[in-house]
Amino acid sequence: MPGLVGFTAALRHAGLPITTDRVAAFLSALDQLDLTSREQTYWAGRLTLCADPDDIGRYGAAFDAWFASRRGRPEQGLDERPPTPSQLAALEHSGSDPDEDTSRQSLPRMAASAEEVLRNRDLAELTPAERAHLRALLALLRTRPPLRVSRRRHPSRRGDPDQGRTLRDALRNHGELRGLRRRAPGRRPRRVVLLIDVSGSMAPYADTLMRFAHVVVRRMPTAGSGAEVFTVGTRLTRVTRELRHRDAEQALSAAGRAIPDWSGGTRLGDALRAFTDRWGQRGVARGAVVVIFSDGWERGAPIMLAEQLARLRRLSHRMFWVNPHAGKSGYAPVQSGIAAALPHVDELLAGHSLATLERLLEVMVDA
Repeated sequence: MPGLVGFTAALRHAGLPITTDRVAAFLSALDQLDLTSREQTYWAGRLTLCADPDDIGRYGAAFDAWFASRRGRPEQGLDERPPTPSQLAALEHSGSDPDEDTSRQSLPRMAASAEEVLRNRDLAELTPAERAHLRALLALLRTRPPLRVSRRRHPSRRGDPDQGRTLRDALRNHGELRGLRRRAPGRRPRRVVLLIDVSGSMAPYADTLMRFAHVVVRRMPTAGSGAEVFTVGTRLTRVTRELRHRDAEQALSAAGRAIPDWSGGTRLGDALRAFTDRWGQRGVARGAVVVIFSDGWERGAPIMLAEQLARLRRLSHRMFWVNPHAGKSGYAPVQSGIAAALPHVDELLAGHSLATLERLLEVMVDA
């Protein structure tokens, strides 16, 4: 699709922050749609390439400039000739096109409503087309790492007096003290650890949770902290390296080949003990935000699970349990695993929809 990739370059020229992830999401969405339909192409780009409401006006102007010669004739296909320099120059100052298709004016509210419904739909109930749309929305998630106070101090307007900088300033001014320099502790990213249950009972949610983990791993800084991802089932598997691949499909394929117990049984206690013994106590979980994704169906002894969660809680900064069933009507935490976990986790969160995963990102940032 060279012409469509060129369209994304025109959007960059118009000032939109088009990243490779958004381009990939755009092309993936088009694979599920009719390329000869102007409206479907327009909304595929708008839902995947616009990161802010302020981008919508410039996106619409860029779309019309790029496909200007086919306006109003979607049945004849899209014109992929580049816009003229004068058209590109007008993009930065145009908010909307008075000649915009009347059909497009009637669609925004319906599209926004459909997207909102999809964001709140249970992941286990999505159709293949809805899952494809959801993958595009996952690629647009904005992730920020939780922060911790650093031991290193930095220049600041407030804080403790910085005697060294104050003295050096005085020496440069022939001994005259003109101001008091100060310094305060900086802030560094805190590590995030994701433990994803890939047992048979979690099969309807495991693929989306792995894609969510891929977004977290790709977007969070790696220097000194970053994110670590492990799968738990009948055994523990580290998949951080596989999920660092830029392309989501290749990352998920590599992770699938590395996980030997996909859709198997559940022995959370054994898996958490293996994690704590091999990784947690060696620094991965120390001071980290730990998130466990599981429905709590445990084949092992619940008392062992409780013991391992207590160990992990002492190492971590905050620990959250995300249960896909927790947000459903009538749910009660009566499963043996959840009952054993509740005394040791900071919060039990829902994880059955895109909206609940977005809420999880907010909780992680505030941890």
